Amino acid sequence: MAAELYELSNGTITVKLTNFGATITSLLVPDANGNLADVVLGFDTVEPYQQGLSPYFGCIVGRVANRIKDGKFALNGVEYSFYINNPPNSLHGGKIGFDKVLWEVTEYNNNMFPSITFKYQSKDGEEGYPGDLSVTAKYSLPSSTSLKLEMEAVPLNKATPVNLAQHTYWNLAGHNSGNILDHSIQILASHLTPVDKNLIPTGEIMPVSGTCFDFMTEKKIGSRIHELQVGYDHNYVLDCGEERSGLKHAAKVKDPSTSRVLDLWTDAPGMQFYTGNYVDGVVGKGGAVYGKHAALCLETQGFPNAINQPNFPSVVVQPGGKYKHTMLFEFSTN
Repeated sequence: MAAELYELSNGTITVKLTNFGATITSLLVPDANGNLADVVLGFDTVEPYQQGLSPYFGCIVGRVANRIKDGKFALNGVEYSFYINNPPNSLHGGKIGFDKVLWEVTEYNNNMFPSITFKYQSKDGEEGYPGDLSVTAKYSLPSSTSLKLEMEAVPLNKATPVNLAQHTYWNLAGHNSGNILDHSIQILASHLTPVDKNLIPTGEIMPVSGTCFDFMTEKKIGSRIHELQVGYDHNYVLDCGEERSGLKHAAKVKDPSTSRVLDLWTDAPGMQFYTGNYVDGVVGKGGAVYGKHAALCLETQGFPNAINQPNFPSVVVQPGGKYKHTMLFEFSTN
């Protein structure tokens, strides 16, 4: 099986993906005047992803997204430990997470109902995790202006934590347009999970009202980012978005220069809002150089380090049970 590029298009939006990491590499979306721009960071070919040059651009991360404190947890009386790739923590599944493996393409239609389904069989003990896990990720274009991702995972023989996240870096003005500090964002969350100096949640659920984390109403991303050491990299508790077809409204992002708008809907309990704080001169598509705050990530997820935090919603899935996580990205202009 080789890493290849695939395309889904419905005449309005066109998405390119690779089976390496079940990754979105390109997404063309029109602005108010019908001009197309590629609104995600990435590379033109699959090689840079395979060479490890990508800071998780566009991929699906797992088996457990985000940070696990000290790379350790206990489950059913057994201690498990993981590769420390984000000292002192294990991040996004460890050394070779789901973003760095080849997924099988089990279905690919680029017809009236474009979709592609990627499948990955994660083995017992892979990256230290317990049990075999069968994972699928289906990307589709359900309407002319939307992209949907449906992730599922079934543990076959042992209980295991599962927390998959889609790690696309968004810049609605275009991937090569500079930073996203002028974008505005609304996050439908009245609380977040504050973190310690190693970016591990303290276990507290903190109201955002009146703080620089308050995006309950739409605000410019750059308006108070200077109050933070490097930028936003925080898990929001999605507790106040309206619900539609089983999905909650998580966030609305707008770019003033092109009038592009992205609305994100999900059934996950949390969302990591990340402002590309550690992107540092990565050479991407067409030779574009991506710097700090070149994009933002909206990673819907279970709460970080939930496996070690009893008061967080559990991320453990039992054998025969099923993990499900859906994201719907809707594009418009204002």
